[in-house]
This record gives sequence, structure tokens and C-alpha cells, in this order.
Amino acid sequence: MIIFIKENALHNIKAFKNIIKMRLNSKIGLIWIVTICIVTLSFSIKAMAQQKNQMVRLAKIQVDPSQLEQYNTALKEQMATAVRVEPGVLTYYAVADKSNPSHITILEIYADTAAYKIHIETPHFKKYKETVQYMVKSLELIDVNLISSAKKPGM
Repeated sequence: MIIFIKENALHNIKAFKNIIKMRLNSKIGLIWIVTICIVTLSFSIKAMAQQKNQMVRLAKIQVDPSQLEQYNTALKEQMATAVRVEPGVLTYYAVADKSNPSHITILEIYADTAAYKIHIETPHFKKYKETVQYMVKSLELIDVNLISSAKKPGM
């Protein structure tokens, strides 16, 4: 009885495969569309999961106005190096208050907390901290949750 069921199941599987093959030949376009949708969805799900693990932080910095130019130079160097050499440093945006340029806010996005911990131990970050230690009058670090982001393609 078990042998009969096993043979019957194998026969049904082979028959099912033959039916699928016949349908594939006549509906190849539909199959490609479904495949593309599934792949796109899987990448979207993976991206959403990665965003949930990201560490997002705002750094609010007040710089001594007489040293602002030197501070900005050190900041730009640190940011460019971190993004270039550290896979876990995803994004930096630094902006200055128009009415008070020595008030700077930096949006930092890291792959996760571990990437941030690695970042603060790098030689280029330590160099930055040492360089700006007497330029920075105050520093406030605020951990935030990314609600959403939008940008034009290619930007």
C-alpha cells in the first residue's frame, strides 16, 4: 500500500511538472512579471528590515565662531573619509543655521549600533575629535527613529 502511494505521488509530481512546463511556454511573459514582482518584493522587505536596524542620530554642535572655518574643514574631512572607508557609515548630512552658522546639525545614519561603535574607534574619527576638541563649545547627541525618507532618483 505504501509503495503504491509513493509511486502514485511520484506520478502526480511528474504530471504536475509537465503541466507547468506546458503553461510556461505559453505564458512566459506572465511568469517573468511574477518573478520580477517577487524579486522586487524580497528586496523591499530586506531594505525595510535593514532600516529597522539602522542607528540614526542628530548631533547638534555649537562651534566657537572664530574657529568655524577650521572646524568645517575637519568635519568635511572626517565625513568624507568615514563614508568612503567604513561600510557601516551610510549617510552624513551637515547643515549650519543660516542666522548663526556656528550652530551645526549633523544627521548621521549607520547600518546598526555595531557600525557606530566601530566608527568611533577609527583613526580618522579620533583625529577629528582631537582636532576639534577646543573648537566645540557644546555637543548634544540625539538618537532618533527614521520615519521616512524621499529623494529624487540618482540623488
